[in-house]
Amino acid sequence: MSRGASESKTNLHAQTPHPSFGEAFRFWLKLGFISFGGPTGQIAIMQSELVEKKRWISQARFLHALNYCMLLPGPEAQQLATYIGWLLHKTRGGIVAGAFFVIPSIFILWALSFIYAAYGNVPWVAAIFYGLKPAVMAIVAVALIRIGRKALKNEVMWTIAALAFVAIFFFKVPFPIIILSAGLIGFAGGYFWTSKFNVVAGHGKSGNSSVLDDETESPAHTQPSFSRAIRVTVVWLLLWSAPVTLAGLWLGWDHTLFKEGVFFSKAAVVTFGGAYAVLPYVAQQALFHYGWLKPGQMIDGLGLAETTPGPLIMVLQFVGFMGGWQHPQGLSPLLAATLGALLTTWATFTPCFLWIFLGGPYIEKLRGNVKLTTALSAITAAVVGVVLNLAVWFALNALFPNGRSVDWFGLGITLVAFLGMWKWNWDVIPVVIAAGLVGLVYRFLI
Repeated sequence: MSRGASESKTNLHAQTPHPSFGEAFRFWLKLGFISFGGPTGQIAIMQSELVEKKRWISQARFLHALNYCMLLPGPEAQQLATYIGWLLHKTRGGIVAGAFFVIPSIFILWALSFIYAAYGNVPWVAAIFYGLKPAVMAIVAVALIRIGRKALKNEVMWTIAALAFVAIFFFKVPFPIIILSAGLIGFAGGYFWTSKFNVVAGHGKSGNSSVLDDETESPAHTQPSFSRAIRVTVVWLLLWSAPVTLAGLWLGWDHTLFKEGVFFSKAAVVTFGGAYAVLPYVAQQALFHYGWLKPGQMIDGLGLAETTPGPLIMVLQFVGFMGGWQHPQGLSPLLAATLGALLTTWATFTPCFLWIFLGGPYIEKLRGNVKLTTALSAITAAVVGVVLNLAVWFALNALFPNGRSVDWFGLGITLVAFLGMWKWNWDVIPVVIAAGLVGLVYRFLI
């Protein structure tokens, strides 16, 4: 074998060094500030950064974790970050990844909520989002192509993806039903047509090995045990319930803040299908049962949440803020609103850590199970169809804002961002920042 061929083979299997906790900390902090675009945009960013650039996790393990998070209540992108952080650096890694996914948006949305409550709608926020929406569409499109090329390996996977798109786009089939149906189809396919359904495994074998690649055994700290499961459950249930209980003891069991804590704790258990699936339920309760919001404020809150990084479910923080602001019950409006926002966010996101730390070890244990792998392969294909639906939704809203004529400015941003990321490997950060600034300048110049 020639020296060049030997070096090529050595480079092919070079192991990516394990990131230090400090390096991972800096990445999770950065991610919290650039994670625009809802779950599809955020998953796209993690796909680009963690799988393709940093190689901290292989494609197959990334999809394995993603498919588990898709089945959980709550924001799947934040849970995916928590899962990967936990794999890399144990519990503290998961806490840092999951917390910093949300923390920047807590402060940004609090500031926007205060401005909204005190002064009304803010034009410059809408201007920034005007530039962001088409850029986020480009991010989603790039991720869709990359994930689709790896997941849709044969005609069966293409068919599942197409059926998922048709079901959600044309017939409005709920997201959890699509995912559950795909999983059942894939599980059955593992018995009757394994060769066509077992397509997730082996995606990480080309190029340099990832830190967490397909062949690497799950880290020791991920091994499941009954005693560990009990400890995790007790600790996180206590953490989840403590602020809500303290609010009741301090302010009374009929106070707005206690009722918000209880309501959003219940919502955290049933929020399958993402923010858009749960918003009608939350809006109905907040408007008509509790009276925390006035008509039209839920839509305004959704617009504010869409302009911030972090999960779109952060709109619930706006609901908690406005509930406290408009019903302070003995507190100053700003204090009640701030505590309501924090309590709502705590009740919404703390359960996510419980689901990951409790279920993660068992999902890792099943990683080599063929029947589970075929089920996850089908789920991954269905997710491609769902992501395509969201990409189309983004396109219709970003490029056809009035439902008829094309927004040529938005189309231009989309094409530039797409070509830059696809052909020249532009980083997501400058794309997001530049798009927001261009939108701001354009709106105030015309």
